[in-house]
Amino acid sequence: MTAAFHDYFMRLALREADQAAAANEVPTGCVIIDRPVDDTIRPVAVKVLGRAHNQTEMLHDPTAHAEMIAITQAAAARGDFRLTDTVLYVTKEPCPMCAGAIVLARIPTVVYGVADPQRGGQSVFQILTHPQLIHRAEVIGDVLGDVCRERLQAFFRNRRDASREQT
Repeated sequence: MTAAFHDYFMRLALREADQAAAANEVPTGCVIIDRPVDDTIRPVAVKVLGRAHNQTEMLHDPTAHAEMIAITQAAAARGDFRLTDTVLYVTKEPCPMCAGAIVLARIPTVVYGVADPQRGGQSVFQILTHPQLIHRAEVIGDVLGDVCRERLQAFFRNRRDASREQT
């Protein structure tokens, strides 16, 4: 898969992140696709199995992360919790909970935009590639990382500014 291919699906995940931000949720978006059988398949011809954005505030649910919701959708679309031959795109590196779900779902490739050096399921805990786990994922980071980082920074900057205005 080419960089342009990954960029295409990361942009879909960014659209989901924008929906999260519009709902005052942390702007993280996720898209899960069927892995193409070869590199000649155009992105528009690839089946999207799940797409979601963070909904923890709206649902009052700490597990309602974009990845968790998208995994549930993809499993329903497949009729199986085993999501082999898929690719997961997410704007921010999965947290430990989401990384664990990715391993349990057997998703072979995880592509993220920006790393989370404080709470990252991979950069801090190496869950996605841990040698003692039965399933390990290929991890590709920093896809449209600057764009993903800016979305997160703008969201938290706006939140801080709004908080200052109230005081």
